[in-house]
Amino acid sequence: MTIASVWDFRTRARRRMPRFAFDYLDGGAGDESGIRRNIEAFDAIRLKPRMLVNIENRDLSATLFGRKWGLPFGTAPIGVGNLLWPRAEETIARAALAANIPYTISTPACTSLEDIRKIAGENAWFQLYVGRAEEMVQGLVSRAEEAGYDVMLVTVDVPTPPRRLRDIRNNFTMPFAWSPWVFWQLLIHPEWSIRTAIAGRPRFANMERYAPATTAQPLARYMSSQVTGRFDWAELKKLRDRWKGKLVPKGLLTAEDAQMAKEIGCDGVVVSNHGGRQLASLPSSIEMLPEIRAAVGPGFPLILDSGIRSGEHIVKAIASGADFVLIGRAMMYAVAGLGASGPKTAIDLLSAEMLNTMGQIGYTDIDSLKKNSPVLR
Repeated sequence: MTIASVWDFRTRARRRMPRFAFDYLDGGAGDESGIRRNIEAFDAIRLKPRMLVNIENRDLSATLFGRKWGLPFGTAPIGVGNLLWPRAEETIARAALAANIPYTISTPACTSLEDIRKIAGENAWFQLYVGRAEEMVQGLVSRAEEAGYDVMLVTVDVPTPPRRLRDIRNNFTMPFAWSPWVFWQLLIHPEWSIRTAIAGRPRFANMERYAPATTAQPLARYMSSQVTGRFDWAELKKLRDRWKGKLVPKGLLTAEDAQMAKEIGCDGVVVSNHGGRQLASLPSSIEMLPEIRAAVGPGFPLILDSGIRSGEHIVKAIASGADFVLIGRAMMYAVAGLGASGPKTAIDLLSAEMLNTMGQIGYTDIDSLKKNSPVLR
């Protein structure tokens, strides 16, 4: 199959991944209406075109946090990425470095934050989950500092565990629980199974040292126990005072919360509903973005994720008030669908779609797109 869109990556990924792994990546909370709403909200946006504009030379570079990036998007953090496809995290990190875009390593990743920093260099960002154990939180922050990370995203939208029905039905755990059905899934997806066996069992590389025991099942239980509702604005302010680099809360959806983040000294906000993975009835990120931009003003960095499936969606996000965008599922579909060549193919595809969209509506660079906002309201 010739890859024509992100949906083609998804089709290939679904064929190549065991059902429990694909459902973990593809699924969401509750009836998954939140996932559908994210995409439908993007599709509903209309762009006003300007004609007779010389668009021969279009530039997709963008500036964020005082640095010029090759493209106005980076990768969103995804937990246990190497379970979804063997060595996915390292593969995407290398492609991100080559394209000069950020790669965000998640706290529950299978690759250590130190190893990702060696691969992606200054393009590496770290995403922190604040768990119950203070030793773990302080340890992760110190390790990120020592490894040389400058940007830390702090996920703030997980006060309780989500109810993801696909995962419940599949009895999804890490490591996966053996059953005849799981064995059958491994048997009918031999490439995934063989590559996973060669790469080694996926593990929580960033968190295992803090668990009270080193065996797999106690570690999985420890991970589940770390979800906490205690993380509040006072705790975020302490983290702001502790971290010397760029601190960006991820998962805010209201103007009030974004304004509060700005007031306590955060360097930006990721407007996100966690890709529809926490609660089905949350509003989409893109529909809340204009209100948040109006509240924080034009100079405060806003990054958007959740629902982006094309370069046209990226253009719509920037035209609606975002400075930058993070891509999650689409990038993982690509690596699972095509293997090592997938991330570069996805980056090239999204870039080509952006260039086409900007040419069609008469814009040549990201700054003019943000300034003129060609969104039909």
